[in-house]
Amino acid sequence: MNASEQLSLFVMGGWGTSDDVTDALNGGQNFYKNWGGDWAVWGGASYQVNDKTALNLQASYDDAETLGVVANVAYTVVPGFVVTAEVDYYDTPVDDGIGGILRFQRSF
Repeated sequence: MNASEQLSLFVMGGWGTSDDVTDALNGGQNFYKNWGGDWAVWGGASYQVNDKTALNLQASYDDAETLGVVANVAYTVVPGFVVTAEVDYYDTPVDDGIGGILRFQRSF
């Protein structure tokens, strides 16, 4: 959904069961349902600061009480070449962590 010319928002949800053998072997997750528990929800926003810079934020939460938050800044150096700095955080009932990545992406 475009809230304004600069701001776009999204929210989505997923539901799936973990009843078959493949899911049980993968701790209740599989290729098509890669979250814990039966349901998950995601939401996010992207804000276009100017022609070259975009700020992005996404959060997720699932039935297994896993929280994930990702924030990044994408900067277009020249058309077709984007540098993105990203910070990620997750929190589960048994573990938590923080990380990051610096991505250089060239498109043709």
